[in-house]
Amino acid sequence: MSDSDPTRVVVGLSGGVDSSAAASLLVEQGYDVVGITLQLYDHGVAIQKKGACCAGQDIHDARNVADQIGIPHYVLDYESRFKEQVMEDFADTYLSGSTPIPCIRCNQTVKFKDLLATAHDLGADAMATGHYIRREQGHNGHGELHRAHDDSRDQSYFLFATTQEQLDFLRFPLGGLPKTAVRELAEHFGLPVAQKPDSQDICFVPNGSYARVVEKLRPESIQPGQIVDLDGNVLGEHDGIINFTIGQRRGLDIGGQPEALYVV
Repeated sequence: MSDSDPTRVVVGLSGGVDSSAAASLLVEQGYDVVGITLQLYDHGVAIQKKGACCAGQDIHDARNVADQIGIPHYVLDYESRFKEQVMEDFADTYLSGSTPIPCIRCNQTVKFKDLLATAHDLGADAMATGHYIRREQGHNGHGELHRAHDDSRDQSYFLFATTQEQLDFLRFPLGGLPKTAVRELAEHFGLPVAQKPDSQDICFVPNGSYARVVEKLRPESIQPGQIVDLDGNVLGEHDGIINFTIGQRRGLDIGGQPEALYVV
């Protein structure tokens, strides 16, 4: 961020090393930083799952980081918004035969719409996140999205739907840094999450089973039926099409076929 940027900055503090390092950098640069952590879903089943964001441990970690760097910290219950805007959309997209990417949907709605509005309510002049993407000042005076310096960490794909109005308010302190440097910064600031593993799972799918989440949200989707080939020959039975994906070969339980078969 430049010297011309305003002083109060709300940081989306997830409890991970990236957002924690971003908040610490802004504090070091003299900004009035406020940390906000979102509770996005009932994390009872995920609280013991390492590597899943937004679980109970992550809220605890975010609070510890805020204490360490001396900033106010708030936990906001966005559970109902997240279920309606992200999880329901995930289920419907999955059932329609498409591949949902809920992180994009979350950025479009909960984070860069609802949380951004909360940042305005708190009197912030900017909101920052730990995303690996660069925000550059364009010739027209508005912000532009550019890929991160570290190609292996670039998250521009997940932020493609960011609007101009949102982008003018957003900041991404880590966009010009490689992940190794962010880890080193976390160590430098003495953050308790400096060696915390990166999240890998979709936060509300802590066991990696998309179908079970869809089944819970859309119980009517679990309907058994026949497995047939393109000529209409019955090859076997299935226990619900949400358990399969286009192009799948394994796990069809229709052995003894003369050639490899794939889901279409």
